[in-house]
Amino acid sequence: MFVRVPAFGNQELEEGLIPSSLQLQKPLGQMGDEWDGQNSLTESTNCGTLASGYRTMPSAEPAQVAAVRRFNRFYTRQIGLLRKSYLGSPYSLTEARVLYELAQRKNATAVELARDLDFDAGYLSRILARFEKHGLLSRTPSLYDRRQADLSLTTKGRKAFAPLEGRSSGQSAAMLDPLRREDRPRLIEAMRTIETLLTQEAAPAPAHSALRTHEPGDIGWVIHRHGVLYAREYGWGGLFEALVAEVCVKFLREFDPARERCWIAEKDGARVGSVMLVKTAAPETSQLRLLLVEPEARGLGIAQLLVEECIQFARASGYRRMMLWTQAELAAAQHIYEKAGFRMTAESTHAEFGVPLLGRTWELNW
Repeated sequence: MFVRVPAFGNQELEEGLIPSSLQLQKPLGQMGDEWDGQNSLTESTNCGTLASGYRTMPSAEPAQVAAVRRFNRFYTRQIGLLRKSYLGSPYSLTEARVLYELAQRKNATAVELARDLDFDAGYLSRILARFEKHGLLSRTPSLYDRRQADLSLTTKGRKAFAPLEGRSSGQSAAMLDPLRREDRPRLIEAMRTIETLLTQEAAPAPAHSALRTHEPGDIGWVIHRHGVLYAREYGWGGLFEALVAEVCVKFLREFDPARERCWIAEKDGARVGSVMLVKTAAPETSQLRLLLVEPEARGLGIAQLLVEECIQFARASGYRRMMLWTQAELAAAQHIYEKAGFRMTAESTHAEFGVPLLGRTWELNW
């Protein structure tokens, strides 16, 4: 069964159901070359799914549809899409998005932009023509297809885009700032879930990773995650967790900021790893301890980053060497140590964690 899609009205605009490329930024009588005299921008953009102007009836339950519409109304208001202009600029949301894409790409063609943004080609062409008229855009013949032109922002165009970028980042920061630190990763993950489920060919969003030194509450997290992960993955019990706790308590009680550090790795604002560098009885020797990376963050190079940070700090702090003690079954970690220049100097069996293990000492000299 099919149903004709009516012209967009105020309710659809309020609920954010109109793609950003179709939202009218001026009254219809003032649209000029943006308006084709009918009840839509073009026939192809009036319909969400089929070029004929029809779409299938939704199979979702009415309550689910109502929930989506409620969220759309909330979020379009939350990010200011109902305002006359975008972030107080002279540009519409659509124009600002095109500026953003041009600023991020070294070269782009109109065909690529229309495809990637799902824009009507004629509508995009008129936007680009206005940008070029106002000196924001330059065109050069493509080296690969003489029928196409490579588009890029001019110096004036980049100056026009810069305040938009700053205001957009400020708007996002203002949304996050009132949230508790532990709630921010939940929001980001919820956004990623929406993006993934609604994208047919969903690819994992690129994660932003960062290192920082420890803050209140971090050391407790280090103890907790070591206890949980090593019990789950290797069967190491309370004795191992007790050792981790002892190392952490000693670090906090005797912390020497000039010679010791704990780093916390974050991915999209959530803690996903840790490592410590501590003093030893030998003044010129430091010790790397408690390297950990959460399962979902492995394979991203975070462990290597943590080890490199330890080495750089140790060298800058006047140490001449670094040592660490690990277990033979932790093969991935030992590969990272070996790649960083460590060499195994000793090994012996023990049962300090409640199970038989082969402990290994590694050292790095410089």
